[in-house]
Amino acid sequence: MNKITYFGHSAFRIVTSNGLNIWIDPWLDNPKAPEKSGQPDADIILVTHAHGDHLGNTAELASASSAEVVAIHEIQQYLLSCGVPNVTGMNIGGTYRTKGLAVTMVMAVHSSSIQDQDMMIYGGEAAGFVVRLEDGLVIYHAGDTALFYDMSLIGELYRPDIAMLPIGDHYVMGPKEAAYAAKLIGAPLIIPMHYGTFPALSGTVDEFVRELEARAPDVSVEALLPGQTLTQQ
Repeated sequence: MNKITYFGHSAFRIVTSNGLNIWIDPWLDNPKAPEKSGQPDADIILVTHAHGDHLGNTAELASASSAEVVAIHEIQQYLLSCGVPNVTGMNIGGTYRTKGLAVTMVMAVHSSSIQDQDMMIYGGEAAGFVVRLEDGLVIYHAGDTALFYDMSLIGELYRPDIAMLPIGDHYVMGPKEAAYAAKLIGAPLIIPMHYGTFPALSGTVDEFVRELEARAPDVSVEALLPGQTLTQQ
């Protein structure tokens, strides 16, 4: 059994059926995050883009756990320069195979930069990840993104079982656009993310569900609360 735990904003931990701990965008002290209980385990950390609300606690978590970080080349180079020891760089369109996983970096439509004191550093392109777990379950984390029609290709090529989609609006897709994205992707289960963390992220799960009923009524929604876990075969 695979376990997916939501930590607020866009942060997730996936514990695979083989016991592998995968983190995606681990901003673990975000305003919606559950209270920390010790240092979490991590084997692999996936970073969709460089903004602080997604790069988050990556360096701290990687250094404490010796986890491998996987990110686009520019983020890799930045983290290596900060002393993070084990960072694998890749780029959009490629697949990286490690520890029984297949990690494919796919496009997202968003910006990406690192605020380093008074300097803004280019963080490469924003991305999403399609992760095929050891037992074949496929999870798509869209990262921060606008709606784009090539999401249909992600659905067609990789057939995700679960898609994690932003719904908050303003900086990412709103509920209407996210519902259309769900239709294009075709995953049977959607986990909404990136909403409610700040006042600007005003999209709600209720709005998303209403829009989804009109566009893709066969798709299910699992709106996890921060700290809540979904168990999936």
